[in-house]
Amino acid sequence: MTSRNSLAEYRRKRDFSRTPEPEGGPGDEGRESRYVVQLHDASTRHFDFRLEVDGVLKSWAIPKGPSTDPHDKRLAVPTEDHPLEYRDFEGVIDGEQYGAGTVLVWDSGTYRNLSERHGKRIPFATALADGHASFWLDGRKLHGGFALTRIRPEAWLLVKKDDEYASRAGTPEPSRAKSVRSHRTLKQIAADVKAGRKGRKRSGGAHWHGSRS
Repeated sequence: MTSRNSLAEYRRKRDFSRTPEPEGGPGDEGRESRYVVQLHDASTRHFDFRLEVDGVLKSWAIPKGPSTDPHDKRLAVPTEDHPLEYRDFEGVIDGEQYGAGTVLVWDSGTYRNLSERHGKRIPFATALADGHASFWLDGRKLHGGFALTRIRPEAWLLVKKDDEYASRAGTPEPSRAKSVRSHRTLKQIAADVKAGRKGRKRSGGAHWHGSRS
């Protein structure tokens, strides 16, 4: 499946005249592959872990979030590919739209492919297709080696490697988590969006489409 076709499900689920999420499109990755972890206060609060691969963001929903403790095996459920522009998305998805709720950019940075087969480095997309990918994160919060391993068709495990960045800290409490982009909590983002919507209504402005701050 090409990166362009891989975004078909993402677009099918969303009405871009209603959601503030970017419609986007497949793009070329830069010299460094980037990643983002977003805290999503949807019907079930979870973290979305996204890695740039072949011009899109390969994505997994992680209910408990990534952990810095190698003893934690965190369930990661694959979701639809997202456009690269989604790296910067932070705001509130309207209650009538797919994935309704507040989104916070919990972490972001770059990653390096460490995946090997028979002692030789293989492309990251190939590693994912094989069901086991190793990588090194250089983020604002996450650092060091991690691995994603498929255990069933719709279930993977994200595990921290036991290196100098491993710790027993685990994952912080989501309600206290702050954005690496705006330094706001989920509640603060939702309140700012609500205040912005009311302000536009009072001033007779155009239809509000959400916050991208």
